[in-house]
Amino acid sequence: MLRLPSFEVIAPETLEDAVAALARPGARVIAGGTDLLPNLKHRLDTPPRLVSVQRIADLRGIVRRPDAVAIGAAVTLAELSADPDIAALFPSLAQAAGVVASPPIRNMATIGGNIHLDTRCRYVNQSAFWRSAIHGCLKADGEVCHVVPGGQRCVAAMSADCVPALITLDAEIVLVGPRGTRTVRLVDYYRNDGTAHIKKDADEIMSEVRLPIPTGPTRATYVKWTVRQSIDFPLLSVALRFDLAPAAGDSVGDPGDARRAKIAAAKVCVGVLNARPRVLHTDRLIGRELGDDAVIDELCASIYQRCRPLENVPYEAPYRRKMLPVYTRRAMTQLVSSAGVG
Repeated sequence: MLRLPSFEVIAPETLEDAVAALARPGARVIAGGTDLLPNLKHRLDTPPRLVSVQRIADLRGIVRRPDAVAIGAAVTLAELSADPDIAALFPSLAQAAGVVASPPIRNMATIGGNIHLDTRCRYVNQSAFWRSAIHGCLKADGEVCHVVPGGQRCVAAMSADCVPALITLDAEIVLVGPRGTRTVRLVDYYRNDGTAHIKKDADEIMSEVRLPIPTGPTRATYVKWTVRQSIDFPLLSVALRFDLAPAAGDSVGDPGDARRAKIAAAKVCVGVLNARPRVLHTDRLIGRELGDDAVIDELCASIYQRCRPLENVPYEAPYRRKMLPVYTRRAMTQLVSSAGVG
């Protein structure tokens, strides 16, 4: 049996008190605990204090504003996937939140926790006893990377489902700390270092994520590959978002036949490659028809050429790479059907 270490728990009712509680060195924020508590059992972290945000009312709720939707950091993934505004305006986010793990976990896990999900690796997400047999690694108790022998930087993978979708939706997050409040674009929030992959100070708390409301017709979707259809972390993931211009004969506010609609802007984000999600530039697709077979073929080929998984999660990296264009093609099929309407 894996047991939790000893720690103090603080449960403030205001954001200000939570920030103050984080002043203790090594203190950590806990919301649903679906990622942090298993890591504590594996002794990947031993904080002296956990600061629970469950009682902070300001971190809950989904608010639609004139130009954006604000999602509180403590909104659960179950609430997010079931919200009608999120499903209508940001279908890829509703899809991503709705396929995380299992219903009991989605009822506990929060959007803030998913954004701050720790990186994972087949060599580190094990018990301390198991890790001792390989003398640890760069991320825990060692000095060697078992994925990239001789590597000087941890390549544990970011496996959060919601993050690729949020990046394609131009999400921003709000961080609150003792030095005030700051807003960060999610695409700029991660660094390619599995041991310190987020650009957040230890005494800061995320209060909300903001999503700008699309001003025109948009198609967005999210797909992932897992061995099982529940519980498992993704072995790869792809989020797509296309802003559309109407085809000839269609109104400005309605793309009409999605296959003939012209691509005005395109965003592609691939997950579970490294510690930072991979954003692909797709300017060559602008002005072409969304449903054009040549466009789909070119996108699938580009993702295969530019994305190279590592042996950092279960399943062989070459096979995961071959699955990338397969799932990209499936995602594009969704986009030109009613399932991907945003």
